[in-house]
Amino acid sequence: MLSQILAVAIFVVMFIEIVREKIPRHVVTLVAGGLTLVVVFLLTMHSWPDVWQALSFQSMAETTFWYTGAHGSTGMNTGINWSTILFITGMMILVEGMSGAGFFDWLCLRLAKLVGYKPVPLLVCFMILSAGLSMFIDSITVILFLAVASVRLAHLLKFDPIPLIIAEIFTANLGGAATMSGDPPNIIIGTALGLSFGDFLRNTGVIVLVGMVVMVPYFYFCFRKQVQSWDPQARQKVMELDPRDSIHNRGQFAIHVILFLVVVVLLITHAQTGLTVATVGIIAAILTLLVNRWPLHLLRRVDWKTVLFFIGLFLAVSGLEQTGVLEAMADGIAHLTGGNHTLMIGIILWLSGVASAFVDNIPFAATMVPVITSLSATMGADLNTLAWTLSMGTDIGGSATPIGASANVAGTSIAAREGHPISWGRYCKYSAPASVLVLAISMGMLLLRY
Repeated sequence: MLSQILAVAIFVVMFIEIVREKIPRHVVTLVAGGLTLVVVFLLTMHSWPDVWQALSFQSMAETTFWYTGAHGSTGMNTGINWSTILFITGMMILVEGMSGAGFFDWLCLRLAKLVGYKPVPLLVCFMILSAGLSMFIDSITVILFLAVASVRLAHLLKFDPIPLIIAEIFTANLGGAATMSGDPPNIIIGTALGLSFGDFLRNTGVIVLVGMVVMVPYFYFCFRKQVQSWDPQARQKVMELDPRDSIHNRGQFAIHVILFLVVVVLLITHAQTGLTVATVGIIAAILTLLVNRWPLHLLRRVDWKTVLFFIGLFLAVSGLEQTGVLEAMADGIAHLTGGNHTLMIGIILWLSGVASAFVDNIPFAATMVPVITSLSATMGADLNTLAWTLSMGTDIGGSATPIGASANVAGTSIAAREGHPISWGRYCKYSAPASVLVLAISMGMLLLRY
């Protein structure tokens, strides 16, 4: 009991400090992670095995960490999710390589020309693009790509990029909920329950489509005035630029674009090839460094603070996992629902949504999978329906706060690195109501359809 209280206390203090933004957030999570290892696991539980499990180094020694075989399953481990860490790091290196080759400057000017160099149409364009790409590419990758492009374009046209990034993060998570490969929780749910890409598309995909019809106008009306304050002189100056001038070396540009397309194909087909996302991330990093003229300079540009933030966050959450706090939360659902399937869907959806806003949705999804399996077996509820409920709850609830999903952390980190920090207040002002709205839509459609 003491270990649970301490784990919760460490997490709550960590969360408060992240919200206060007085201390760099990677320092906050690393300190919280260190306290979890020392105070919770060693001093209170006297358990070196729990420390080792939280660090999770052994997971990388398993063959299935790198290759599962076609239709294989990587399983679910507690502690640091090194698969996510390696994937994000690899994609950051890839994005930095593309940036150095002039790809994002070229893309910005092309998109600006397509919409007449007007930020408001660009906002709508980027929302749709973010959701569409996230259906096939992991939402983290999409945000790494689009957030950089948004900042580059905002600097050229002299408008605030934060509205674009907030809208892109939300629609990336929303689009990712449509398929099995879009968001990490869906990968966990799908592999554990034997669901396919098509299964998700026919079920959560329909809900996402309705959600997008509502969210595009929502963010348009929220942000149309904020992004209209562009400089006419800057617009005129940009209109005179030739996108091709952004490409300093056509050979390097072509190589990095081809490399990006190869990585996209690997991501889309990783369920069929058996290559895990960790392997894809490593391949992306190695190939990018090999084709880059100055690999050490590229590595110095990578946002290592975000990587450290994730490591500390996973360690802090492992305290909640391994002391049984998350399991107790999940078990409470079984006692509250009784035999009422409607109530069961409602509790799973909203509890998953609220919890995923504050606890990274990856470990929460992993914790909830055996719970919904048990509920299906003991109470006769349709397992697939519970899977769609859990998917929408974790994916959309994770959009509500800057730390609820990996894409949120990646997007806000890029914004901060480029000189546009996004405060908790500004982020939640728009994304929290949007999350509630989409969860309400999900609730209605789940009850009507199933």
